Amino acid sequence: MQLIQTEFTIGALPAALWGEGQEEVIVAVHGNFSSKTDTPIRLLAEHAAGKGCQVLSFDLPGHGARREEVTPCKVQTCVWELCGVLRYARERWKRVGLFGCSMGAYFGLLACQGLPLERCLFLSPVVDMQKIIEGMMAQFHVTPGRLRAEGEIPTPIGQTLYWDYYRYVSEHPVTRWDAPTAILCGSEDDMSGRGDIQAFAERFHCKLDVLKGGGHYFHTPGQLAYYEGWLKRNL
Repeated sequence: MQLIQTEFTIGALPAALWGEGQEEVIVAVHGNFSSKTDTPIRLLAEHAAGKGCQVLSFDLPGHGARREEVTPCKVQTCVWELCGVLRYARERWKRVGLFGCSMGAYFGLLACQGLPLERCLFLSPVVDMQKIIEGMMAQFHVTPGRLRAEGEIPTPIGQTLYWDYYRYVSEHPVTRWDAPTAILCGSEDDMSGRGDIQAFAERFHCKLDVLKGGGHYFHTPGQLAYYEGWLKRNL
């Protein structure tokens, strides 16, 4: 049976609801260069439907149906929007879970600390954004003082460094995570950092699965097959 997908808006946010008529929903937050209907979320929705669970996804600023927006994809904006989506979900479903991919997982960590989540699934999660930003700053010889003075600095790799973004992540470390959580990452993840993910999993008692030879992005047939197997084991 074909999975029903309904596109609508939550306030002004383009959203998609996968499946119908269940008491549990998983709020899905995509990663960079992705969207609410990208392959990892579609596969999540297909497997969740077989477990009596719907999936609710939405587009972050500058992604999907919001590609033409001038609003930058900054952490403070994304966390605020995710909090709104979570309120929408908690008003309509008895149980709410979370899926986050890459930076989407990081936004989830900030938005959901202390919330009663039914389950949490992270794919290649960013767990220490401050470290990633400081690595970019060092790579392009940008000091905190210069970033504070200029406000924003474009880099040669197409990513812009923002002072308010850096200050926000510095002032909002992830110090609590109580939700039952399963994590999948690649052994060669050079974006999130395999060691950082390992340390996070140990600190917060998460179930960690590592694909040998895998990188940050799960996109090849073999990687996606492994991802689907992980979904089956953890949904």
